Amino acid sequence: MDSKSLTPRWGQRQMIAEIANTLAKIPAEGELTSVPVGEGPAVCVIEAGTGTGKTIAYAVAAIPMALALNKRLVVSTATIALQEQFVNKDLPDIKKHSGLDFSFTLAKGRRRYVCLTKLDGALAGGQGDAAIMPLYPEEVESSSSIDALPTYEAMLDSIGRGEWDGDRDNWPGSIAEDVWFGVTTDHSQCSGRRCPNISQCAFYKARDELQSCDIIVSNHDLVLSDLALGGGAILSVPEDSIYIFDEGHHLPDKALSHFSSFCRLHTTNQWLADSKKLLAQGAPTLAAFDSLSRPLGMLPGEMDETIASMGVVEQVVAALFEEYPAESDRDDQRLRFEHGLVPISLMEVAATLAGQFSKLVHSISRLETVLEEALDDDFAGVDKSEIEAWHIHIGAMLGRAESTLALWQEYAVSGEGEAPPKARWITLLNSNGQFGFELRCSPILAGDILQEYLWSRAAGVVVTSATMTALNSFERFILHSGVPRAASFKVVPSPFDYSNATFSVPAMDCEPGDAQAHTDALINQLPQLLNRSEGSLVLFSSRRQMVDVYHGLSAAFGEMILLQGDDSKQEIIRRHREVIDRGEGSIIFGLASFAEGVDLPGDYCCHVLIAKIPFAVPNNPLESALAEWVEAQGRNAFMEISVPDAALRLVQASGRLLRTEQDKGRVTLMDRRLLSKRYGRAILDSLPPFKRDLAS
Repeated sequence: MDSKSLTPRWGQRQMIAEIANTLAKIPAEGELTSVPVGEGPAVCVIEAGTGTGKTIAYAVAAIPMALALNKRLVVSTATIALQEQFVNKDLPDIKKHSGLDFSFTLAKGRRRYVCLTKLDGALAGGQGDAAIMPLYPEEVESSSSIDALPTYEAMLDSIGRGEWDGDRDNWPGSIAEDVWFGVTTDHSQCSGRRCPNISQCAFYKARDELQSCDIIVSNHDLVLSDLALGGGAILSVPEDSIYIFDEGHHLPDKALSHFSSFCRLHTTNQWLADSKKLLAQGAPTLAAFDSLSRPLGMLPGEMDETIASMGVVEQVVAALFEEYPAESDRDDQRLRFEHGLVPISLMEVAATLAGQFSKLVHSISRLETVLEEALDDDFAGVDKSEIEAWHIHIGAMLGRAESTLALWQEYAVSGEGEAPPKARWITLLNSNGQFGFELRCSPILAGDILQEYLWSRAAGVVVTSATMTALNSFERFILHSGVPRAASFKVVPSPFDYSNATFSVPAMDCEPGDAQAHTDALINQLPQLLNRSEGSLVLFSSRRQMVDVYHGLSAAFGEMILLQGDDSKQEIIRRHREVIDRGEGSIIFGLASFAEGVDLPGDYCCHVLIAKIPFAVPNNPLESALAEWVEAQGRNAFMEISVPDAALRLVQASGRLLRTEQDKGRVTLMDRRLLSKRYGRAILDSLPPFKRDLAS
């Protein structure tokens, strides 16, 4: 690969060797599957510092191993940008210069593809039988079918001409979210191989391509969705797959989001009422199926009973907000149940609702089964397109009923004896004066989930990121992910020369605990610390403080400051680069999303200023529930959870400075607790080896 003028790096070679040694534990076809004692599973966790060249390293190590073992290589990244870089640049380069022969493709979920049946329905009128009731109508504002019609017509025309493959990302223009939502689908509404449009389905064409590819490039959400469905639903089965999770420190949080449940009371009630009307509307068509007469006769009454119980639970929840102290330091008040224990009053009505939603799921499932069977046969008297349209309706209905049932099952138990406990909380939502309750339940650790669906099943797994450790230890990732302790763990340091950068903590007469004094100090000191002629990134943990400092500095800096929230993240970065390219100075004010994954090399970022040690938001229900569980065991949650989390976030934020080997500059932390508190030394020692300028 010398023709690419790539620089060989010692850390990259270490990473290649570690991955190759790990994947060598996978038995070849026909061999025994047991791993020799002492060798551990074919799982490795690698922290590869910025600039290691980890993408090339894991690709060069894993591709030949996967080919030799006849396993599918599934590379999962956290962002679309990383996927596109890997598919469009890295893999073609490796294939061209390595001599390896392999095929690869990008895998996306159903939501990225147009559904031809829904598109046909929208163009057929968008009303009556053709209108599709959204699964979660509160999440997507409905678009006017008249406004969307020109876009839908253009889509159908482009598909017919062979100019568009149905992939949203390949559409030549932008598509409004509400317009797109009307013509895409999810697994609950899709009739799969029974669909009359299956031969032209963009999703299934892409999925069929996955079956023959050596390498599948995807994202964490799609991989976890596939695992949650049992594995092999979209991607290859875990036992035949080697997974590489790039930016793998996101894996535990992503897993939790896929195994949590929620229910908004008001909108669920509205959905039940709409579903009842929809069934009445479809009765003339559905009555043609004799086997549906019983479920069709029972469903309206079951829905009425469920709606009545939803009214009761709303009264119970309202009473709980009066009985328990709710967090009120936010627009939406939140009530979290200590140790995940459900009050008896709520548990009783939840048990009733779990039973009622179980009945709904059974009845709706019966409807779906009959309609699926009808799609396989020529059913006299009913047009196939009508059956397909109603299958989509019923599939959406079943998906929502099943997800709501999952929530009520979590509240129909006391929560006692769960280890670790689940986090359960209720939020009083306030949307422009309209109030409503949302109930949520989530595991607090992903270890058991990932053990069941990933670690114990996959042929091999590589997890890598620039920030896998916290406080120079993998313990945080082990706790959150449940990765086997017998796995291989390795830290590959960055090749960058950190003496090109300085880490400083200026003298301050206050600490962030005094929020107003700290904000005033930032307003007073930032004019002296920020260079008006260079690119700077200022990171905050609190939106309120960010906005207050912005207004406090507006007179001094004018329009130099680009504030997160005024434009999209991409637009802010574009404008910042444009100003720097003109030789002028620009300052970005951002929150956590700017502290990770933002690439501003060279002059685009010469100074990263961090307002305070990025401890987690204190009222985060998952963080609070985890800390509560740790404390209940007599352990120190602050030192075990909060400090390692903050250390990891501080390393990520500091990592915005050096993005290439030529970069230089400074990182400034406006928080003297790093020097005055006992835990501060541990955090300081976990930072990269910058030169230090610490206030005495």
